[in-house]
Amino acid sequence: MKRRDRGMGRIFQPTYKVKATSELKTCETWAIRYFVNGKATTETTGSTNRADAVRLLKQRIGDVATGKPVGPLIQRLTFEDLAEMIVADYEANTRRSLPRVEDALEHLRGFFGKDRAERITTDRLTSYRAFRTGKEKDGGEGASHSTVNREFAALRRAFHLAARASKVAAIPHFPVTREDTARKGFFEPGQFQAVLDELPDYLKAPIQVAYITGWRGPSEIFTRQRHHLDLDAGWLRLDVGETKNGKGRMFPLTPELRKVLEEQVALTEALEKKTGKTIRWLFHRSGKPIKSHYSAWRSACDRAGVPGRMVHDFRRTAVRNFERAGISRSAGMALSGHLTGAVYGRYAIVDEGMLKESEAKRSKLHAGEDRKYALTPAQIERLAKAVSENRPSAGQVGATAGK
Repeated sequence: MKRRDRGMGRIFQPTYKVKATSELKTCETWAIRYFVNGKATTETTGSTNRADAVRLLKQRIGDVATGKPVGPLIQRLTFEDLAEMIVADYEANTRRSLPRVEDALEHLRGFFGKDRAERITTDRLTSYRAFRTGKEKDGGEGASHSTVNREFAALRRAFHLAARASKVAAIPHFPVTREDTARKGFFEPGQFQAVLDELPDYLKAPIQVAYITGWRGPSEIFTRQRHHLDLDAGWLRLDVGETKNGKGRMFPLTPELRKVLEEQVALTEALEKKTGKTIRWLFHRSGKPIKSHYSAWRSACDRAGVPGRMVHDFRRTAVRNFERAGISRSAGMALSGHLTGAVYGRYAIVDEGMLKESEAKRSKLHAGEDRKYALTPAQIERLAKAVSENRPSAGQVGATAGK
């Protein structure tokens, strides 16, 4: 067997000793040894063909030369290792979306749970999308493409964390589909009032606040305490660290909003007097924080004739109302909590009502312009006479019409 040049690694068949007889035997499979940062790394090929071992050794040496992560640890990295890395990252950074990531991982686990990371390739990711979005009657799960995009985002983040730790050689391409950013979920005043009438009393005030402010229901409105409201100064406040982007926010008490909150405070004070207990929550259910609103909300929407609506639709509704009211985008973003104009603009829905308003304004403008430039019968008569007598130029015609 020809000896390989120094520094080019080694191909060999490992030997082992049989415990019962102390006999030394040679493995049928080949192994390779190469150096990474001066440290010898041994890796089994799993093949009995020496040519396979030669090809793998050349690949590993090439990877080392180009700075790619190599070694047995990379080949042993599993989906569960990736999942542990992203959960640890979210916990370390106290991210509020950890439950959403854990839910995404649970769906991914059903498809990739037993796989090594290197086997999670683009073609298998495409198969996963087809499985998740397929119809249930055909064996799929009926998920939306946007849901799968969120799941891919979590897995992609896990791969990037592994790459940063030099635990994967490559990050696969994730086949993300384009999402329709033209949102359609919003409430007209009549629809909102119909739902409000069907809601239980403890939900009416917070839902009215969501409609006016566009703030997020579960995380930004249901969590408000009494000290977040300053009736004298006229502000409802979100402290730093309580919002999705971590920044504080304040909303001025408009007459409509002030009326809702003053009534809510009066009801809370009456309940405190009746029970003898202090209630620190601004919105509550018999003095206790509102934990869930989904069942009551869905039932109210069904009875109001607008099934399938979400509390988050008020966020889009508020942005549209800001636009209708002529509030500048910078001020609207400060009120709603959007960091970028792109996201705010995506919520600034141009609906049928806004189009009709725009057409009415355009018609009014054009009607005024038409009246400004229209010729009266007397002007037409003078023009006809002037043309027959003098045949003036186009400029003279305009001057004559203006008299």
